[in-house]
Amino acid sequence: MPTVQLDDNAVRITRWDFEPGAATGWHEHGWPYFIVMLTAGTLRVHDGVNVADVPLAAGQAYRRPSGIKHDVMNGSEHPIAFVEIEVKQPDALGMV
Repeated sequence: MPTVQLDDNAVRITRWDFEPGAATGWHEHGWPYFIVMLTAGTLRVHDGVNVADVPLAAGQAYRRPSGIKHDVMNGSEHPIAFVEIEVKQPDALGMV
């Protein structure tokens, strides 16, 4: 279940909450993005060819480029949550 927390000209920040076995569905990001795990869990990532189980700790983060079609499922036996930060325009962040 996605909950958009912020969506402006610079970024889109979405919290994702997944029950065991829940999936995002096939999608592709139009911008580079970061994921920050709120809970420990296993993301089961399907890229159209391969399926990989990726165990991640609470607080662990990673980044991905735009344009990769994929589906993400909760591969854990418990609910998990993460925050996704899509960077639309890095220059619009107004940060030095």
